[in-house]
Amino acid sequence: MASKQQPNSPGSSEGDERKRKRMLSNRESARRSRMRKQKHLDELIGQVSQMQEENKKLRTMTDNSADMYINFASENNVLRAHLSQLTDRLRCLNSVLEIASEVSGLDVDIPTIPDSLLEPWQLPCPVQRIPASVQMFPC
Repeated sequence: MASKQQPNSPGSSEGDERKRKRMLSNRESARRSRMRKQKHLDELIGQVSQMQEENKKLRTMTDNSADMYINFASENNVLRAHLSQLTDRLRCLNSVLEIASEVSGLDVDIPTIPDSLLEPWQLPCPVQRIPASVQMFPC
């Protein structure tokens, strides 16, 4: 068993003093630990809010980019349809010129339809990179 000191003995007050100092030291250490924890928690909460804001901005940019893609795809489809109409019209006009040339006997120079109009996806020029910048996308 542990030995107990008498309350009136001289070692008892010294032991009590050490015990009191140790308790105060432990309390101070616990207080500092709580403060560190709170500071760390505050930093993490700040990071969360910063990341949520960044996530919101990125979602907005993604949505804007998707909208722009849809608009460009739609405009591209309209332009392809227009190209098809103009190509058909050019063919019809060439046919009229051929008939007029045969009927009149005159030699009419009938332009040929360029392959790039017939197959626009096979352009004769090499594929070039299109430079883009962040300023192209509104935030």
